[in-house]
Amino acid sequence: MITLPLPLVSSLILGFLLLRLMVRGGGVAWVAALLGGLALQGLVITLAQHHGMAAARWVQPVSALVLPVLAWLAWKVDGLGLRLSARDALHLAGPALGLVLRWGDGWLLEALVPLSFAGYALALAVSLQRTGPDLPRGRLGQGDVPRLVWAGGAVALGLSALSDLGIAVAIARGHAAYVPLIVDLATSALLFGTGLLALGVAQVTARAAEPDIAPPAPSEDDHALFARLEALMQSRRAWRDPDLTLAQLARRLSVPAKRLSVAVNLVTGENISRYVNAKRVAAACEALGTGGTVTEAMLEAGFITKSNFNREFRRVTGQTPSAWQKQRQG
Repeated sequence: MITLPLPLVSSLILGFLLLRLMVRGGGVAWVAALLGGLALQGLVITLAQHHGMAAARWVQPVSALVLPVLAWLAWKVDGLGLRLSARDALHLAGPALGLVLRWGDGWLLEALVPLSFAGYALALAVSLQRTGPDLPRGRLGQGDVPRLVWAGGAVALGLSALSDLGIAVAIARGHAAYVPLIVDLATSALLFGTGLLALGVAQVTARAAEPDIAPPAPSEDDHALFARLEALMQSRRAWRDPDLTLAQLARRLSVPAKRLSVAVNLVTGENISRYVNAKRVAAACEALGTGGTVTEAMLEAGFITKSNFNREFRRVTGQTPSAWQKQRQG
């Protein structure tokens, strides 16, 4: 019977997810690059650990150093909606150093891989904390889901560092025979888990509507800016767009995304995601009040999934949509 190594199975699944993302056109180029890198790494591990290919063994630690870099760039571009700059070329220093060490000290290279994963995991976690509750490219109807998905990516990078540490401990204690099994289980779980997280990012990150344009410095105070946002929401009914993002609203108002997020927080005491969802719930109530079904109200309001709709409706009204409609009819 033909059996496939676990890393190869993970690689095939990740390749399928990448193809699916490319066909659908997710608008998340660096997330797609991360999926591709994970799939290739699974293939490299299979050739190195299960087929003993010398070239694959030589490449494996160097190619591994590329993965946390791809994860960070995906966060910066597809998560925060920022552009890459010349300074981002410094992230190539890790893989370049790994390539140099591959010709020299193997112990330093073995230490560099887990340190790189741990460092990028910490950097991603800190950046998430500093960004606040509103991600510029996260769909506003998804609530905290975009942040949780990116946080899962940080956890996956940290677990990868721990698995490398576990391999080193096994070798140091004379249990080298267990290393292939540890590599199979840990690598497959981490590759596949990170791939699912990357795919999740693609599901909760909206496509950029147009290139980022540096907005002029705002002169309005918080209340004036919020009044402009209210006027935009009423006239354009922007909340009906299920792919609406903070970045899109900021571009329409010609202010930085962070500036708009802070203004909404200060004026309403809520983040902009909850502000937009409150508008959507109000529209859903109007549709339910005129006899529309729950599904019709959900779609009319701009919600994507029923779970998010029910959660936000209950948060705003204290009732489920069905209960609210029955009480209104009664």
